[in-house]
Amino acid sequence: MRLALLALLATPAAADCTRVTFEEVPMAVCEVHAGEDLRLFLNDATGRPYGGFGAVDRALAPRRLVWAMNAGMYQPDLSPVGLYIEDGVQAHGIVTSDGPGNFGLLPNGVFCIGARFSVVESRAFKADPPDCDDATQSGPMLVIAGDLHPAFKPDSDSLNIRNGVGVSGDGKTAWFVLSEQRVNFDRFARFFRDHLGARDALYFDGSISRLYAPEIGRQGGGFAIGPMVGVVE
Repeated sequence: MRLALLALLATPAAADCTRVTFEEVPMAVCEVHAGEDLRLFLNDATGRPYGGFGAVDRALAPRRLVWAMNAGMYQPDLSPVGLYIEDGVQAHGIVTSDGPGNFGLLPNGVFCIGARFSVVESRAFKADPPDCDDATQSGPMLVIAGDLHPAFKPDSDSLNIRNGVGVSGDGKTAWFVLSEQRVNFDRFARFFRDHLGARDALYFDGSISRLYAPEIGRQGGGFAIGPMVGVVE
């Protein structure tokens, strides 16, 4: 499925990561356009979790990983907490119940990679699933049709390193962002909406947030992680 699509649509992957300062907080931003080879990664050919960007890069040889980041919350065994689809195959079902922690702070959502990019609220996704080659569920939503998540507070003192993804209104552009200093949800969400112009955005994680982007000097090393998203050369 993926190879047929890429044969028709793929354009050469160009590393497009940079740093932007928003309200005194440095943000690392990687921008992707429809047609680039953006995909999710979880398990290697033996069915074992990659666990990190280096293992993914080695498995892609002679191609290479241009950049990548963690892409959704995961269990201690590195398996996804919510919906996970890779190259059309579902490895874990969608979760629509509320619950403790950031994942259960509804509305949460799903990032979908198909002919276009989209971020869809989880219950809406379950009711009418879009056509996704790859998809990962996380939460909370950051931006919902141009509005911030209703639980966010501008003066919140809940500060953390955070990462997430936002998409343009036409679905042709996706932005992957890592805050390089601790930030609250409100400021992080406003960066997607007010600076990048994202119509919808989804939180991936905090504290464990990692970015592999050699172009801007980030190697993304550390402990093992679960789902990852990245661009392949």
